[in-house]
Amino acid sequence: MRSISLILCLFVSVLGFAQGPNAFSRGDIDAIYPSIEALYLDLHRNPELSSHEVITAAKLADAARKLGFEVTTNVGGTGVVAILRNGGGPTVMVRTELDALPVAEATGLPYASQVRTKDSAGNEVAVMHACGHDVHMSTWVASATLLSQHRDLWHGTLMMIAQPAEETLGGAAGMLKDGLFTRFPKPDFALAVHDDDGIPAGQVGLTSGYSLAASDSVDLTIYGRGGHGAKPQMTVDPIVIAARTIVALQTIVSRETDPNDPAVITVGSIHGGTKHNIIPDEVRLQLTVRSYREEVRQHLLSAIERVARAEAEAAGAPQAPEMKVVDSTHAVFNDPALTRRIEAALRRTLGDANVLEIRPKMVSEDFSEYGRAGLPTLIIHVGAVNPQKYRAAKASGEPLPSLHSSRFFPDREPTIKTAILTETSAVLELMGTRH
Repeated sequence: MRSISLILCLFVSVLGFAQGPNAFSRGDIDAIYPSIEALYLDLHRNPELSSHEVITAAKLADAARKLGFEVTTNVGGTGVVAILRNGGGPTVMVRTELDALPVAEATGLPYASQVRTKDSAGNEVAVMHACGHDVHMSTWVASATLLSQHRDLWHGTLMMIAQPAEETLGGAAGMLKDGLFTRFPKPDFALAVHDDDGIPAGQVGLTSGYSLAASDSVDLTIYGRGGHGAKPQMTVDPIVIAARTIVALQTIVSRETDPNDPAVITVGSIHGGTKHNIIPDEVRLQLTVRSYREEVRQHLLSAIERVARAEAEAAGAPQAPEMKVVDSTHAVFNDPALTRRIEAALRRTLGDANVLEIRPKMVSEDFSEYGRAGLPTLIIHVGAVNPQKYRAAKASGEPLPSLHSSRFFPDREPTIKTAILTETSAVLELMGTRH
């Protein structure tokens, strides 16, 4: 009972808000929450795929215009840039993502997405906000609302951006290429929040330095010489070459990479053949490659090509494999000085027990591209798991639904309210008048 009481006290202290001088009060957030929750439910019911976020972008652009922001749409595709100038001071960028995933929702929620649409390849798919971008967008609008209503608390230029195509790792690069930091003020800092499936709602997590991995999606085509399955001696079997290649690729991480340098090579799909007794002409593999340091990343990619070529040559393949990197992004690096500064502010606001130091993750985010453009950047992880479910899962060892799962959904109210408090507190720390 004592441990449960302690957790409840911590949770109440978070929703009580504002222990520090640079934070909005519970009353401030409660006053706008009904409209923010309505927006969240609407966004969750009506998700849009990467690079197709036309209606979603329009909703956020309209909200920002009504708050007095200078709004530019169609930046890097469907991206939105909203600027609010409030005297001299730093320029702070706050980013949200717009896109959802091709996942059929299985949460059973009364507001679950029923959307089906065509993807960029023309395939019909279900669509779901399985990564929490609906939480991020709702938080973004709430932060813009509070900061526009309380301009006496901060000074500088607030740059709110709504980015398309994060899930396909092209949105940040697209906005940058379209003049994000030349057509608009170049920020002094860039911030983002991301919901987290491994942290209870009411708590936040921070990682200094490398936080999220670089990602490369690789298409690998292995060629053989097809024929009858009963006469393998007349063929060069690309399925066998592919099997050998998949096994050999794992030695790149286990035997060629320093154990102190995290690295992952995963073969996520293999496609080849049409019938039991036909040896095909080719097999197609799809890989995801993860790392932090650029030297490790380049070694992994070159080694994949080397191993695939060697296995094909050993089998007498008629031609070398073809390897293409179809999309990629760099590792997210949280600026250490910025991380320390925001961590101190969040500890004052949320309390020490609710601000966690968390380990780097091997998942990826193209928020990294803003750091590569020369900005101090920081992603803050906001807990999204119902605290009771979190405790029960820890006790039983049963895993909870993860991000990108058809069954994932956040503990709505505490997650969104903590995200609003976190995002606005971070902005006020960098731009506030009450230091």
